Amino acid sequence: MHDPIRLAVLISGGGTTLQNFIDRIANGQMRAEIAVVISSNPKSYGLTRARNSGLSTETIRREEFESVAAFSKAVFDRCSDVDVDLIALSGFLKLLKIPANFAGRVMNIHPALLPAFGGKGMYGHHVHEAVLASGVRVSGCTVHFVDDQFDHGPIILQRTVPVLDDDTPESLAARVFQLECETYPEAVRLFAAGRLKTTADHSIAKAP
Repeated sequence: MHDPIRLAVLISGGGTTLQNFIDRIANGQMRAEIAVVISSNPKSYGLTRARNSGLSTETIRREEFESVAAFSKAVFDRCSDVDVDLIALSGFLKLLKIPANFAGRVMNIHPALLPAFGGKGMYGHHVHEAVLASGVRVSGCTVHFVDDQFDHGPIILQRTVPVLDDDTPESLAARVFQLECETYPEAVRLFAAGRLKTTADHSIAKAP
């Protein structure tokens, strides 16, 4: 493990979670180094954010590969090339097949309390619309280790916010995102400190 921890950040869209990492690293709130930003979308605004911060960027499009396995190999080969400790999915919308050497080294954040409101197609406003339509009174965010399914794998941290009577998808999204800005860096910190261990039942044990 490098000190500070070396990250690859994977994005597909606006890069707001990436920007949170960039800002927290710059102001000393997050001890990490972003070695590369990989986007599945060449038009992602997150690439602009990364370049504005002087970060190395690359676009790897799923459409250019014949299979999930081939696409995943290209992504993980690039991450290996720059010797990252941890891959942080940050609004990355493509399925990945995790190779053995990266098992337990890929994280994702989801804007709901998994296993509820997860799976293929459940991202961004789709999640918050589904939460409001369901009538639940609590939502939040989940950081988890990634396996070969969408929004699946051992849960690391969850934090909650109330769902208010007058919430819109936009207002709920904004409140959840503020929670994400604290929770994801905390999960990275726990990983860097060696405090996350996957148990036999695939849950997470947090060492003291």
